[in-house]
Formats: sequence, structure tokens, C-alpha cells
Amino acid sequence: MRVSVFGLGYVGCVSAACLAGMGHQVIGVDVNQVKVDLVNDGKAPVVEERIGELTAEVVRTGALRATTDVHEAIMGSEVSLICVGTPSEPNGSLCTTYLERVTEEIGAALADRSGRSGRSGRHTVVFRSTMLPGTCLNLLVPILEKSVGGTAGVDIGVAVNPEFLREGTSVRDFFDPPKTVIGELDAASGDVVAALYDGLPGEVFRVPVPVAEAIKYADNAFHGLKIGFANELGAVCQALGVDSHQVMDVFLADRKLNISPAYLRPGFAFGGSCLPKDLRSLVHAARRADVSVPILAHVLPSNADHLQRAVELVERTGKRRVGLFGLSFKPGTDDLRESPLVELAERLFGKGYELKIYDANVSLSRLIGANREYIETRLPHLAQLLADSVEEVLDHAEVCLVGTRDVAVLSALPHGGDGPVLIDLIRLPDADARRTEPGYVGLAW
Repeated sequence: MRVSVFGLGYVGCVSAACLAGMGHQVIGVDVNQVKVDLVNDGKAPVVEERIGELTAEVVRTGALRATTDVHEAIMGSEVSLICVGTPSEPNGSLCTTYLERVTEEIGAALADRSGRSGRSGRHTVVFRSTMLPGTCLNLLVPILEKSVGGTAGVDIGVAVNPEFLREGTSVRDFFDPPKTVIGELDAASGDVVAALYDGLPGEVFRVPVPVAEAIKYADNAFHGLKIGFANELGAVCQALGVDSHQVMDVFLADRKLNISPAYLRPGFAFGGSCLPKDLRSLVHAARRADVSVPILAHVLPSNADHLQRAVELVERTGKRRVGLFGLSFKPGTDDLRESPLVELAERLFGKGYELKIYDANVSLSRLIGANREYIETRLPHLAQLLADSVEEVLDHAEVCLVGTRDVAVLSALPHGGDGPVLIDLIRLPDADARRTEPGYVGLAW
């Protein structure tokens, strides 16, 4: 394919050279004449493993050249990859200045190309720069359409294709990617991007444009969180005289719960007799050792904020009669200790809501020991709040919170907006179908 790559920094330079190495004809574009001259001399404008040799080779064979002329690049290509920088503004917000400028320039060049040459072949614009969800569709597509004088997805192809290149190993990462993500405005746009990387290993995900934009942030936020978590835990272990690398060797060997998809689906807050207690103990031990652990210290406050979101969803309905399905901290148990659903019930009851609760596993007469003591302290009115059946809750409630996967509950929930407003705390099995129904609200999806 004939490809133009806008921006010859780390991402653009590596993408251009690697695509040329795959057999595509590539034109690199940059406003910096020094970068352009370096590429045309067969030299990479960045320091990176293998990039110097690869650039020299693809320039020598004629597969890669560079220019400062946007029109020249557009005339010589059928697909454009935008790899310009999106730095932070002083207040932390995303700077989209370079994205907007290059999008407008590409649009003007496309309009000029069509007018001067009469060429009608559809050009595809692929945004590889990191940008927040909504940037492409709400900001860049309107700029492109105005500049071109056409419709994205009809007259011009548009896609978002985030990169997963680590500095220092970016050439290796390009040819052996963890995944390829294609946010497609339409299927034809996605087909162009898929063809661009044809032959590379790794799973290909074709998703809506905003999903592709968000994936990059999910990756980077989690990578930062992992590093911060490991460093904080290491500091605590050192203060307590424990070999942190031995601890993490065992931690990493657990592929069932630790290095796995476990606990990584958006849902409701966590609770129970272990996680809150142990987090509090660890943070307290760190403070006693004078070790700052801001990530660990904010896990429980973050959890509390997520629970508060559920309370706010109820408040927004303006309704007073509330039903709650589920009370124990996890399915298949009657353990109520530090259950987020107990906390939710306590907050709603304290705010004066008329509350009815159903949990098939919870019977006041069977609660004993610490479990009973906990609920008598936190929710002393539980006996008058518990319902005997799913139907009793549904008959009472104007708004229902679903916090259990009990089959009897799920099968009784109304569809199509009939009955109470449903606030889904667990992502129901049919959540995707319910999204379009009036009266359905998901907590975090």
C-alpha cells in the first residue's frame, strides 16, 4: 500500500520504517526539516534499537522517503497515519493542537487533490496518536469533513489505531505486537487498517472508535498502577525486613487470581472479611514505618466512592420506594461482614428511603457470631427490611438495585421498561440488550 506517516518522532519514525520494511511504499511527513533530511539520508531521527539499520535499508531500497510537503504526501498515498504528539497542557489536559492542525492540513490537501486531479479513490485517515475518547468523532472528524467538503465514512475513511510501542523495544514491539486495535468508523476503513498490518502476529480487535481511544488509556493507567503497586509494596516489605522480590515471585506465580482476568471487570464495590481489613492493616503498618503508600492508602477511599455512585443513581431517579436484591458480600454465602451491599442499604435507609431487601442466602434467624454482631451494629432494622420473596420486592419498589446473580432474581426482572427502574450493580447477563430499554441503568458500563 502507499502510506503517508505524519510526525516523525518515536511512534511515527518507527511506524514508517517498519511499514516500509513490510513492503509498503511510505512517505514520512514532518514540519522539522532536520528530521526529514535525516530520514532521506537513511538515518533515523530517534535513538532506538534496530531503527537505524532498518531506516537505512528501507531508504536505500526506495520504500521510505520523507518530506515537509503535506500535498506531496497526500498525492502519493492512499492511507495516512497521524502520529503527531499529544502532550499535556499545564493543567494536565490533553493538548490536541497538533492533531487539529494536521487534520485540517490533510483535509485541505485531499480537497485540493480531488479538485486538481479528479481522483476519486477514497483516502483513509488513521489516527495513531493517543487521544481521549470522543476526540476523533467530536473534534477531528468535523475538522476533516469541513476541510475536505465530504462525509467521513463515505467520502473519506477514518479509523483510530493506537500504538503499543515501548521506547527501547519499539521495533520488536511493532513486528510482535501484544494486540492490534482498530477503531473503525465503518467496515471499509477498518479493512484498510487491517490490510496494513496483514501478516503480523497477535489478536486483532475491531471495535468502535471511542473504545479504541480508551484502550490505550486503560493500558497505560494499568501499567503505571502496576509499577506503583510493586514499588509501594517493596517499600513496605523493606521497612518490615521482608525480601520483596521473594514476595513478588510467589505473587506472580499465581495465574488464577493475581496475573489473570480475575477482578478486572467493572462492577460493584468490594467488601468481605478480608480485603478491607487487610488493606487497612497494611496501610497502618506502612504509616508506622513512616513509608508513604498513596496508591495503597487510596484503594479503600476509591472503593467507597464507587459505592457512593450507586447511592447517587438512586437519588437521581427521584423515587422513594427502593428494592435491593442481594445483601451478602459475594454470591453463595451469608457473610455480611463489610459487605458493600450492607453499606449501600445502610446509606439508603439512613437517607429515609423505604427499603425492601431480598437475599435467598440471608436469614436473620441463622446469623450467628461475628456475622450477626456486625449486621446488628450496622443495620439493626434488618428484620423489618428483609422480604420473603423476589415478588415482594418488585411489588414494593419504584427502583431496584440488582446486586446478585441469583437465578430466581434474574428470571423475575421485568423487561422493556415495565416495572421499577433497574440499577444494575453486577452487569446482568443480558445487559447489552437492556441498554436500550427505558428504566435500565448500569453502574459502570
